[in-house]
Amino acid sequence: MSRRRRRRARDKWRSKVWYRVFSPKYFGEVELFSIPVTEGQSPVGRTVEATLYDLTGDPAHQTIIMKFQINGVKELRADTFFKGHEYARDYLRSLTRRGSSKIDAIINVKTRDGVLIRVYPMACTAHRVKTSQQRAIRKVMFDIVEEKAKNLNFDQFVQEMILGKIASDIYNEAKKIAPLRHVGFRKSKVLSPGEAFKPKPEPQTTPAKEAEA
Repeated sequence: MSRRRRRRARDKWRSKVWYRVFSPKYFGEVELFSIPVTEGQSPVGRTVEATLYDLTGDPAHQTIIMKFQINGVKELRADTFFKGHEYARDYLRSLTRRGSSKIDAIINVKTRDGVLIRVYPMACTAHRVKTSQQRAIRKVMFDIVEEKAKNLNFDQFVQEMILGKIASDIYNEAKKIAPLRHVGFRKSKVLSPGEAFKPKPEPQTTPAKEAEA
């Protein structure tokens, strides 16, 4: 690399402002990492990813990828809201085994405070089950997810979905239909975040100037 190119690369990085990204309050406002942003621009609207392990410190949670969207900044702090999640691909593949059935569902629900979210619950049985049993388990998924959404605010619903409470409720009811090996939510996606999660206006003063003041 020529000296001129190296100088341009250094100058480019010197023009970056580093924002510290935090998880939402309902996930403990954990500092996740820092991201570079070109001076004069805003990170609001950017989607970032972390694992649930980054939030909880539990090694068992490394298989869940969390997606957050930045919706507000203050000085060099970037606040986020939950945008969705998904199982890591290797983990999802490991759940599918020969001689068993995988029951999937796609459910759109609106939480008590008006946030529209699409969730993808799944159940893996201990052995292959009949189509009628699969339908019955899928109905349990719909009934429990819809009841939870009706009675919980968005932050409560997301916590119970990610940390396993809703999956546990589904498991306890569906195991009466067939023996189960796994119940969880392989994916979720916020479709309409509602008024409370709209981007917040950024202060007029740029972070770089504030740092120099």
